[in-house]
Amino acid sequence: MTKPCPATARYLTGLIGRDIQASLSPRLHESEGDAQGLRLVYRLFDLAVEGMDAGDLPRLLDALQLAGFAGVNVTHPYKQAIIACLDELSPQAQQIGSVNTVVFSGSRRIGYNTDIYGFAENLRSGLPSASRFDRVVQMGAGGAGAATAHALMELGVGQLTLFDPMIERAEELSAALNAIHGAGRAIVGQDLAAAVGAADGIVNATPLGMEGYPGSAIPRALLRPALWVTDIVYFPLETQLLREARDAGCTTLNGSGMTVYQAVRAFEHFTGKKADPARMAESFRVAEEA
Repeated sequence: MTKPCPATARYLTGLIGRDIQASLSPRLHESEGDAQGLRLVYRLFDLAVEGMDAGDLPRLLDALQLAGFAGVNVTHPYKQAIIACLDELSPQAQQIGSVNTVVFSGSRRIGYNTDIYGFAENLRSGLPSASRFDRVVQMGAGGAGAATAHALMELGVGQLTLFDPMIERAEELSAALNAIHGAGRAIVGQDLAAAVGAADGIVNATPLGMEGYPGSAIPRALLRPALWVTDIVYFPLETQLLREARDAGCTTLNGSGMTVYQAVRAFEHFTGKKADPARMAESFRVAEEA
């Protein structure tokens, strides 16, 4: 009598966002699934392509949960809007008010944030150990900006200056950071030129530079060789900001490492299996060069 073959674990996952057709997340997750003998499918749910917006998030999550999805990642511009659709938040997601990973557990929807880990690990591994973190300017105080700001606080930044077109959003994030990490460590910027002139490094946590969002958050004239500059955007890998910063002699760090490390944690939330960061980084490199 022939023995039945062992069942292969199957996982349906994906990414909800806007203008995300260039995302490499499907390759990262599916390649890691293949390496571990899992049948993992990762789909893009681009609300711009589907003619949907934030108001459609509840019914989209309903449909995915009914279809048996293990979970989904969430990216710009829905990392905060998605929270109203969830039943529970991890302590870290609750603390920063931003979710980039949703896990369907029975009838419940649990929100996590793996961006903090992803950003911090990218800085630790990608910037020289001599890089200074006394004063940092961050552009953007939205969902991604909340994660990068908390990561910067945990990395020991002395003073973080926040800029955002919605000043009230920067004020709210600054207040939250100071309440958790110590009074006066985060401030809302008033003069970009002065802040950059006094800074050791710059973080772009806005979508500027991403496909569909051309431009740079920092004027070229403000860049100088003593700065380190990092961008959370990874498609394209070299944004206008990073290209101009490199030309100005700055130390630069692209968003690929953050993408890989946050995907490592998201994969683990979806599957319950440990992911291999080096293998996922190689999958990213191969996909980016394809």
